[in-house]
Amino acid sequence: MENTENKKSNTEFNRRSLLKGALAFAGASLLPDISKAAAETAGAVAPTHRRKLGATLEVSAIGLGVQNMSRTYQTTIPSRPEMISIIRKAYDQGVTLFDTAEAYGPFECERILGESIASFRNKVVIETKFGWNIDQNTGQRLPGLNSRPEHIKLVVEGMLKRLRTDRIDLLYQHRVDPAVPIEDVAGAIKDLITQGKVLHYGLSEPGPQTVRRAHAIHPVTAIQNEYSLLWRGPEEVIIPLCQELNIGFVCWSPLGVGFLTGAIDANTRFAPGDIRGGESRFSPDNLPNNLALVKLLQNWATKKQATPGQLSLAWLLAQKPWIVPIPGTTQLSHMLENVGANDVTFTGDELKQFNQEIAAVSVKGERLPQAVLNFSNVEAPVK
Repeated sequence: MENTENKKSNTEFNRRSLLKGALAFAGASLLPDISKAAAETAGAVAPTHRRKLGATLEVSAIGLGVQNMSRTYQTTIPSRPEMISIIRKAYDQGVTLFDTAEAYGPFECERILGESIASFRNKVVIETKFGWNIDQNTGQRLPGLNSRPEHIKLVVEGMLKRLRTDRIDLLYQHRVDPAVPIEDVAGAIKDLITQGKVLHYGLSEPGPQTVRRAHAIHPVTAIQNEYSLLWRGPEEVIIPLCQELNIGFVCWSPLGVGFLTGAIDANTRFAPGDIRGGESRFSPDNLPNNLALVKLLQNWATKKQATPGQLSLAWLLAQKPWIVPIPGTTQLSHMLENVGANDVTFTGDELKQFNQEIAAVSVKGERLPQAVLNFSNVEAPVK
C-alpha cells in the first residue's frame, strides 16, 4: 500500500505513536490504570483474558491471525524469523489461539505456525481451514471450492505435517461448497474427530441454515466471520444464531484490515495486488465519509488512554463473552498493542454512549470485491 500523505498529524494519533518504548520491550499492558468497573456495571461484559468457544474449547480472549505472515496485503514477503518471533512472543503474552489456513501461502503460513509453536504445541489452540480447491501436491490454486469428503481427509493429512502436530484443535470449512451437502462435510469431519485428528470444527462465512444442518450432525464449536466496527453484518443473523446454539464466534479482520487503527486516510492508495484496492469502502469516493469512524475512535482513544485499534478490539470483547477477535499483524509492536486491548474496558454508560456515537456513522461501500463476496452466506445443497 502506498500512503501518499504520511503526515503524522491528528490521524496519526493511533497505534504507532503509543507503542514506542516500554510496551514494545516489556509487552506490558498499555492501560494499567483503566477502571475495572465494567465487570460490575450493567450492560458491560466482565473482562477476562480467557474465553470459551462452544461447550468446551477454552482460548485466550484475543488470538493471533497469521494470514499475512507469508505475504502482506502490500504483497511484500515478511522476514520468516521475525514472524516466528512474533508468534512466540504472542504466546509469552498469553495468546493461546493461533489462526491459519491451507490457503494462506498456500501452505506456507501453516508451516510458519508449525515451526513457531513446536516447543509449546500442547499449550495452545491451532485453528486452520480447508475448502478452497488447492492441489495438495503443488499448492496450485484451482478454480472454485472443494469440500468433497475424500478431499477434506487428504487436506487434513497435509495440515498435520505442515503444523507438526497430531491433531487440529479447530478445523473450519473456509467457505461453504455449493456442490457438497453440509451433511457430507460434517460427516467427514466427524470421522476425523473419531480418529483424533480433529478435536473441534467450525464454519467460516456460512449461510445460517447450513450452520443449523451442520450442528445437527455434530456440534459446531465456532463460526468465523468478518466482524468489526467497520463491518457489523453478523449482528443481524449469525451472532444471534451462535447465542441460540451455544456456538463461539471468532472475528477475522477485527481491525478492518488496518482501517480502524488510523493507518488509512483519504489520500491512501493501494499497491497492485492489495485486495483492499478492490473494496469500495476504501474507494476515493467513500473514504472521506468512512473516516468519520476513525475520527470517533481517535476521540475515544484519547479519553481512554488507549489506541483506536485497542478501542476497536475492546468493543468486540464487550459484545459477548464468547466472541474472540484474531487480529493479524507482521509487526511485533502491533501484536503487543493488540494484546493490550485485554485491559481496555467500558462501563455500561460508556458502552451505551459509544454505541450511540458509532450508530450515527453510516459506512459506505462493500466490504469485499463482489467476486469474493459471492462465496459468503452460501447455503449448502440439500442432501
